[in-house]
Amino acid sequence: MKGQPKRPVPPPKNGLLIKRLIPVAYDVFNARITLINNLKKLLKVVRVHACSGCNEIHVGPVGHPFRSCRGPNAGFRKGLHVWTNATVDDIVFEVEAYHLYDRLGKRIPHQERFSIPRIPAVVELCIQAGVNIPEFPTKRRRKPIIRTGRKEFIDADESELPDPVPEVPETPLLTEIPDSEIVAPFDEADIAWLAEETLQAWEKMRGGASRLMKKYLVRVCGYCPEVHVGPSGHKAQNCGAHKHQQRNGQHGWQAAVLNDLIPPRYVWHVPDVNGPPLQRELRNFYGQAPAVVEICTQAGAVVPDEYKSTMRLDVGIPSDLREAELVV
Repeated sequence: MKGQPKRPVPPPKNGLLIKRLIPVAYDVFNARITLINNLKKLLKVVRVHACSGCNEIHVGPVGHPFRSCRGPNAGFRKGLHVWTNATVDDIVFEVEAYHLYDRLGKRIPHQERFSIPRIPAVVELCIQAGVNIPEFPTKRRRKPIIRTGRKEFIDADESELPDPVPEVPETPLLTEIPDSEIVAPFDEADIAWLAEETLQAWEKMRGGASRLMKKYLVRVCGYCPEVHVGPSGHKAQNCGAHKHQQRNGQHGWQAAVLNDLIPPRYVWHVPDVNGPPLQRELRNFYGQAPAVVEICTQAGAVVPDEYKSTMRLDVGIPSDLREAELVV
């Protein structure tokens, strides 16, 4: 109201961290590492295929027969995929973003696009929310910023404050296991336990990232998949979407959702791993699930309720085309 003092700007808009979300950021970071390490182990026992002509993947003993390839020379193959062994990078498609030393600083200009490191967007979100990684330093303010205009501000004087003491996180940061040190699980019980832990890490990473995105803004281009973690998008003119020449390569920034930050990579659900392979004529009866969920399900994990509808677990699948034609 007029004549009343302005309310102080809450964090993180004032440059400070949200204390209660710092443990969440550490949980998201460690959940991502756990997910990657466990997937490396599960790939030793669960077969995952990747098409060499496009970005499609399939979880199962053999690749699916659907003619959905749109890669180079797909017309000569009539849309059939060329299946090879998949890696973790094929399963967990990590969107990269620019690392910001100061999330409230000036927007990244086009001329500096190659001098600023790019890291997984989830990691950048965790760093801005309080995770300290020595390889990627970031500015931590101990006093709120002082607004001098609508978009201008200055940092408060922190000279009278004592020297900051490095805080030891309550939860230590995990590290990725090298591929040469990956050991496959021994028996079915170990595989099922590993699958459950992997599924929990997947849900914790997505759930925690969703909480962080409510306070720490994430932007996505409305024309291409480019993601930027910060209050406003960068100015790098590297958008290659349709009609980007008319925009001089500039991005059209808008608020991002969770799937922009962590794409789920949906794959076809195999109803019975030990049964017959998927049939092209019965495609309409098969469901889909995120690749991580499908891998964990085939490894023995319990299917979460939120994915049962998309996996069509309640749909009876005909045994052949003749039976499918009788379905009303």
